[in-house]
Amino acid sequence: MLGLSLEGEKSAHPGKSGFVALGSGLDAFVARALLAHTAERSLDVQYYLYHSDLVGHLLTYKLLEAADRGVRVRVLLDDMDMGGRDATLAALDSHSNIEIRLFNPFNRGAPRGQQLLTRFGDVTRRMHNKSFTADNQATIVGGRNIGNEYFEADPDLAFGDLDVLAVGPVVSEVSGAFDKYWNNELAYPVSSLVEKGAPIITIDEARGYLGAYFEDQKDGDYLTALRDSDLSARLRADDIQYSWGEAEALYDEPEKITQPPGSRETHLTPKLAPYIERLTDEFIILSAYFVPGKEGVEFLRQLAERGVRVRLLTNSLASTDVAIVHAGYGKYRLDLLRAGVELYEVDKRVLKDQTRKGGGLTGSSRASLHAKAFIFDREELFIGSLNLDPRSTDQNTEIGIAFHSPEMARKLARGFDENLADVAFRLELRTLNDGRETIRWIGTSQGEEVVFKTDPYTSFWKRFWVGLAGVLPIESQL
Repeated sequence: MLGLSLEGEKSAHPGKSGFVALGSGLDAFVARALLAHTAERSLDVQYYLYHSDLVGHLLTYKLLEAADRGVRVRVLLDDMDMGGRDATLAALDSHSNIEIRLFNPFNRGAPRGQQLLTRFGDVTRRMHNKSFTADNQATIVGGRNIGNEYFEADPDLAFGDLDVLAVGPVVSEVSGAFDKYWNNELAYPVSSLVEKGAPIITIDEARGYLGAYFEDQKDGDYLTALRDSDLSARLRADDIQYSWGEAEALYDEPEKITQPPGSRETHLTPKLAPYIERLTDEFIILSAYFVPGKEGVEFLRQLAERGVRVRLLTNSLASTDVAIVHAGYGKYRLDLLRAGVELYEVDKRVLKDQTRKGGGLTGSSRASLHAKAFIFDREELFIGSLNLDPRSTDQNTEIGIAFHSPEMARKLARGFDENLADVAFRLELRTLNDGRETIRWIGTSQGEEVVFKTDPYTSFWKRFWVGLAGVLPIESQL
């Protein structure tokens, strides 16, 4: 797997799993492409979004290549992103080695927008899981969906994201989670959803199109950037360094989708409790979307009161790609600061520059944080698809890997420390002359400190509409 001999390393770390963090979007695509290229028996692919764009086409081409050489390919996709694509999916599904299922599908006989209203609480609850597993020997779990913006291929939007490549015993746990979803009653074979009279595409037509698409792109900027990525260079030098430690896959049961949101038996979040209870010094949170609610604020207050330093990096109003979620977060900022939580919000301009320095394509006009990770006392980590908002914790399903690896935890924490001032605004609580408390955003520009009195780089009207949304009774859906 990965063209490397890991048996010696596995023998030296019995019962442990090995990890490689994938912070670069280019590295994250290379890792997936390499797993697809080297798989011998099986590929299990599970995603919330799978776009029909450059990255989506290239990865599908690699999956089809694997199927053509005899690898069993199972693809489980949430139906949210699949509107109008049944014919193409059915063509791929017709391959003898490819099976495609859609999770919690929309009715094909009614407009999707209408169903989001008439089937509210049903089709509004989605499978947000993201995993890519080869031969039950290696898996990639994290925050990335399949699309240009997640892998540094979009000239207009670059997501700062994080995945982990894992080998060892934890892979079987991720495979077990995939099987539960694959065999759930909400996972429908795509062939059963194709309406009569729908356009028919053959597998040969799909193969011809993808082959021609790949040939057209193989000498282009993006594939050239992939070949020049850091991971590609390390693979050529046979220099992949794994961190080893105990690990477990944590995930929502698929039945969560059909049970009341308040029913916790099937939920991932209670499984994080032991990691949080062990905290003594520091809790670092990276969450693209953060809506703590009153209970969450009180929980973080209690952590701070017992001496745990709590630091949160999330999106600013300017950097977020879902402004309505920021409305749910914004109304808690004062309370969080009062509780002793250190808040940092992404500077969309600086994160864009940092992404470019990481080897991605240049020119992205906007950058946004999409990572979801927690670092516990620089000893343990969780990397996955879970945001700290009601939609992730109560409505949708999620997956991640929690692992004890001081080496990797400290490396990621050091990166957080070293880059935080360069990529984010620090929020400070200030008391005005009249006694009112307010927030100031502290950032840098050309090496000089800059203080903002309102959400940086946003218009009055954007702040007005987001503030208005913050008073609406929609927090449980954010």
